Amino acid sequence: MLSRNSSRTAQRLLRTAAQPSQTLNIARSFASVQDSPAVQSSIQSDLFKPTKYGGKYTVTLIPGDGIGAEVAESVKTVFKADNVPITWEQIDVSGVETGSPGRTEEAFNEAVASLRRNKLGLKGILHTPVSRSGHQSFNVAMRQELDIYASISLIKNIPGLVTRHKDVDLCIIRENTEGEYSGLEHQSVPGVVESLKIITRAKSERIAKFAFSFALANHRKKVTCIHKANIMKLADGLFRGTFQRLAKEYPQLESNDMIVDNASMQCVSRPQQFDVLVMPNLYGGILSNIAAALVGGPGVVPGCNMGRDVAVFEPGCRHVGLDIQGKDQANPTALLLSGAMLLRHLGLDDHANRISNAVYDVIAQGAIRTRDMGGNATTHEFTRAILNSMEKAL
Repeated sequence: MLSRNSSRTAQRLLRTAAQPSQTLNIARSFASVQDSPAVQSSIQSDLFKPTKYGGKYTVTLIPGDGIGAEVAESVKTVFKADNVPITWEQIDVSGVETGSPGRTEEAFNEAVASLRRNKLGLKGILHTPVSRSGHQSFNVAMRQELDIYASISLIKNIPGLVTRHKDVDLCIIRENTEGEYSGLEHQSVPGVVESLKIITRAKSERIAKFAFSFALANHRKKVTCIHKANIMKLADGLFRGTFQRLAKEYPQLESNDMIVDNASMQCVSRPQQFDVLVMPNLYGGILSNIAAALVGGPGVVPGCNMGRDVAVFEPGCRHVGLDIQGKDQANPTALLLSGAMLLRHLGLDDHANRISNAVYDVIAQGAIRTRDMGGNATTHEFTRAILNSMEKAL
């Protein structure tokens, strides 16, 4: 049995910033910013009170690796210009391998402690080394340590940013704490590696209930379970079976399931068929990347990761951008919109509206865009355009 507090998690999260044409209501659970995917939080439970001193909220800021420092600086600049009542507690964690592994672990522990204390975080993506000698993914470790179990990426076309597909409006909900990312690997004999995938009924129930609650709060029609139960009959079979059992408790919602390889094909051929998708960890990582490409790439997709006690807002498509680090080419849109989502979580809707309106206004006008959106503007130029738009609106 799940505790009442666990099942309430998806009930207490976010509120909508309305846009006339395409409002995505994450009402009292999740919400959109403007015409774009975003997740906001508005209802504070007694277990979920952010730290506030002197009229300002203290929020943990983890810029991340690659372009993280550049886009985080954009967020700080925009928030400062709008007099947002937030004090940043910045922790410079890095997943890049250095000669000081002790300091790397120390910074990670500081970040976890800061998030426990503040309840809220804005985070870039941390690099995970591919080498066998590299450390465990800090992104994964942080979610497991704080039980930040639900990842949400809302994928929706942004007005003015033309992509191959139109009318894309789907949400990917990903179980964040187990599956193939459990980190349980060993080499039984030389040349033979066993990697354990963990699926539990309790966590499958928790994420399925989260997805159904999300769909109801947003007046969505359908929830699709993504799996590979035809091959992994026990593990994914448990996930799928749990989903199907719980679906009976939500007769007002259409439910179905789809094998992950078929879902990948369907996503790029006819994404309009999808509404809310819920899935184990690895499949969420794959499909969130595919879906982000449908609407403009990782630079424009915000997201968040929710737990019972901690909410961490970060881009919905997890790319570090090491190849453009330090070149002033990064698109800060995803982190800015994730920041706007965080503001709604705090009930600071006026600030969230001004910032998100300005972001979408700049994109819609099309004169100033970063390279990933087909333009030549630098990160600083794009940020300046947002500030100008905010000033004009006033």
